Amino acid sequence: MPNTDIDDALEALMTQHQLPPEYRRTVRDVLEPLALSLYQASKHADTPLVVGIHGAQGTGKSTLTDFLRVMLAYRYKCPTASLSLDDIYCTREDRSELAQEVHPLLITRGVPGTHDLELGNRVIDRLLQANAGSRTAMPTFNKALDDREPEENWPLFIGHPDIILLEGWCLGARPESDEALERPLNSLEENDDRDGRWRRYVNEQLRGPYRAFFERLDLLIMLKAPSMEAVKRWRIEQERKLAERYQSAPKVGENAGRPAPEVRIMSEQELDRFVMHYERITRHCLAEMPERADVLLKLDEDHNLTQV
Repeated sequence: MPNTDIDDALEALMTQHQLPPEYRRTVRDVLEPLALSLYQASKHADTPLVVGIHGAQGTGKSTLTDFLRVMLAYRYKCPTASLSLDDIYCTREDRSELAQEVHPLLITRGVPGTHDLELGNRVIDRLLQANAGSRTAMPTFNKALDDREPEENWPLFIGHPDIILLEGWCLGARPESDEALERPLNSLEENDDRDGRWRRYVNEQLRGPYRAFFERLDLLIMLKAPSMEAVKRWRIEQERKLAERYQSAPKVGENAGRPAPEVRIMSEQELDRFVMHYERITRHCLAEMPERADVLLKLDEDHNLTQV
């Protein structure tokens, strides 16, 4: 494709993700070389390259994934599929059952144990086995409604990918020691998980089914936040953008003239509690993952990539 096509596509992503003009420098200096490296690695692989993108909430995993997918497809003619752990969350009904049978905190999406790994494995298997005429349905989770979209609404990936991008906040996370779980880390654990049953369950998920799922990765990219405090700020900003996106989305077709559906946009106080669900694993990853990630992208307090 002519350069103008990729330029237009990248500008569309700048608008979609509400990025400042200076992000174009990040695209040029960081993302373009990374896309080239992934393309070159894919040429030496016999099967589609499965690339994991890890980052705490609000670090920009979805943004990075979208830019890499577009650059690989447009500039290098490298068909690239992308899947988020967020899109294979268990349905709200399934999480309600988990909350009743295991622990009430499992009603909240996100921690290991609240993903449908069978669905994730099935999608990856289909992508790995795809041919030029394949149509692979890609799951979609509606965060504003806190539930998975009906399968008839899932987008299709057409053909055989050379690269599969898999992103998620706990992607590649490792379990902690049993001793580390004994002491509550925040008020959520202290008040709602006094006996440690919830955090032990989450940790066992990392030891078992999630470990097997993460072993499917060929490469691991880590977006490293500078601190847990920055993660909290960025997650609040992420929720604001989500609210704006749903409020400004045009209504077309059958939805035209109808009131907007009720959405679950969290307040700052609700978000503070929400992030506590992920704090333990996030802190553990920030401490130990940088030494083993294949690519480490460091962010500063202002959300700028400062080192690769």
